[in-house]
Amino acid sequence: MTLSLRLALIASTAFVALTPALGSTMPQTQTSPAPAAAPDPTPLLAKWPGPHEGVPQWDKVAPAMFPPAFERAMANARAEMARIRDNPAAPTFENTIQADQRSGEEMERLFAVWGVYQSNLATPEVQAIAKEWSPRLSAFFTEMSLDPKMFARVKAIYDARAKAGLNPQQLRLLERTYRDYVTSGALLDEAGKAEVKRINQALATAYTEFSRKVLADEETAILLDSEADLAGLADSFKASLAEEAKARGQAGKWAIKNTRSSVQPFLMYSTNRALREKVYKAFVNRGDNGDANDTNATIAEILKLRQERARLLGFKNHAWYRMDDTMAETPENASKLMMAVWPAAVARVREEVADMQALANKEGAKITIEPWDYRFYAEKVRKAKYDLDENEVKPYLQLDQIVQAAFHAAGRLYDLDFKENTGSIPVFQPDVRTFLVTSRKTGAEVGIFYLDNFARAGKRSGAWATSYRSRSGLRGTDIVLASNNNNFTKGAAGEPTLISVDDATTLFHEFGHALHSLLGNVFYPGLAGTPRDFVEYPSQVNENWLLTPEVLNLYAKHYKTGAPIPPALVAKIEKAETFNQGFDTVEYLSSAIVDMKLHDRTEPVTDPDAFERETLASIGMPREIVMRHRLPQFNHLFSSDAYSAGYYSYLWSETMDADTWAAFEETGNVWDKATADRFRTILLMTGNETDRKQAYRVFRGRDPDVKALFKRRGFPVQ
Repeated sequence: MTLSLRLALIASTAFVALTPALGSTMPQTQTSPAPAAAPDPTPLLAKWPGPHEGVPQWDKVAPAMFPPAFERAMANARAEMARIRDNPAAPTFENTIQADQRSGEEMERLFAVWGVYQSNLATPEVQAIAKEWSPRLSAFFTEMSLDPKMFARVKAIYDARAKAGLNPQQLRLLERTYRDYVTSGALLDEAGKAEVKRINQALATAYTEFSRKVLADEETAILLDSEADLAGLADSFKASLAEEAKARGQAGKWAIKNTRSSVQPFLMYSTNRALREKVYKAFVNRGDNGDANDTNATIAEILKLRQERARLLGFKNHAWYRMDDTMAETPENASKLMMAVWPAAVARVREEVADMQALANKEGAKITIEPWDYRFYAEKVRKAKYDLDENEVKPYLQLDQIVQAAFHAAGRLYDLDFKENTGSIPVFQPDVRTFLVTSRKTGAEVGIFYLDNFARAGKRSGAWATSYRSRSGLRGTDIVLASNNNNFTKGAAGEPTLISVDDATTLFHEFGHALHSLLGNVFYPGLAGTPRDFVEYPSQVNENWLLTPEVLNLYAKHYKTGAPIPPALVAKIEKAETFNQGFDTVEYLSSAIVDMKLHDRTEPVTDPDAFERETLASIGMPREIVMRHRLPQFNHLFSSDAYSAGYYSYLWSETMDADTWAAFEETGNVWDKATADRFRTILLMTGNETDRKQAYRVFRGRDPDVKALFKRRGFPVQ
């Protein structure tokens, strides 16, 4: 991967996938005195000082530094490329490809910090900078990726590769570098290149606009005036709603923020059906209210631009363009897997709805199950079938203890130790915790782990992992800087934060991404990233250890008494593991299927709402469930290219994940060290140095067996 493409990937994460909204609080343009001199951007560009091979100096950064930093970083990146491109010596792997791999560290540091400001610290000032700079940076990265003289050097090396004496990693890097140039448009004429630049700039602007609108809707909340409206909710959750209202200047009331972390527990436990419907509709209609924050026109523009670019670059459509370098390889292969699972999932939903309707009828509710009833009655069925109540489990799931549980599992499996730092490392927000990661075997420092757990204003919704610095043999960097970012609702003052099983699973999932980063050990930076449909695999594998007896017995302790979770309750959890899998699968898979059908077509969709409805009807979507991400708020697809025509990747990765967990189970010990060592050395450490399909075959001795996925979800094995 070239400097320009590597940096463009970083930029797309910082500016697009993580772009928050430009809110109504943005200051209006006014006549003002001449602006002061731009602040010195050095803290954003200089090598990070301090121990641990240097760490970001968050305490020395101000948003106003970013524009001059972007200017200087672009100039320096152009100069770096010019030194490689204009080298009078004949192009070789060492003076071109390897030299390119050594470059770009300054801008990588800049975007590591900018990504955090965009996703975790999105003040109106930061949002305004994003709006101005995303198209400008897109133009810069397109310019770099289409430089004809640089491409000529790469092509000369590529054409002579058979006689170059390259090792397997060098040959793989060369081939991928050439492929990246070509799929960026390097073979186009000047008019074609200009068109690619135009499209990429327009997309960058549209992605920012989409994210702005969605976050604006997510910043809204439904205020409750009466405590009677909180019937059915746990005390800890009610306290968090009161804290949210207080933060909005509405002390004495309760606020349900329009984000999943607030809406989902409300839908599960509120006994007020009318309020459940109101909260549900506000949530599922984010970006789809026909107002200033409606995203449908923005989506249509994105789809048009994507199809134009795909055709220009020689692809049938955007799905083929995005899947050019994936494990699935073609839209057909991805769709085949999804449609193999879909019928069983829908059949299970029918069973789940029948169980819920029977229970509602027995209670004399006189209702037909609607989408805003699903989670509520599912909990009732769980209680009736398995004598398991989520509220019975939650007191044993203290956030701090589950963090320690994740660390414990990493120690058992990968010989890593995590020790919390106490103020020696700058952080970007007081709630952020940092941990020194060391090897139990050697005592050597492995990395620093940053943990930002709580939801707050200016932080995008969801959960994600990032790395501020990766390990690279070429660059001599050994200490990884990895981060996890969650949106848990903080407990009331003086009280611990209690989380649900779903939240605990999310924590283990994101920590699996962090472990992938911490254990990665590639020589060339351009081989560190993996295909999109492999990325979620390590994180999904890591989820499996959460509900193991060892983890629960050690870390699931009652927040008041300190008593370990009762064995009888653990048995209930295990017995109910396949409960509600129809809902979970259909909610996700409908989103993935709609994504693929939306992008695997040559005529761009112009009415996203109609397309969504018609596609769901055509595949038999149960009326009682809504997509996990409806198109008007589907950030995975429309805040960047990242998961577009790629949301299937969670299922693709889970197929490998379920088969990998089966490998551990087959040993008779899910903590089997030999299996963990093979998983680490073959799949986690190696980045993309080898083909990921082949790497999996080396690990498992064969391709993944989809039967393990069906067994896990409790579906009849096909």
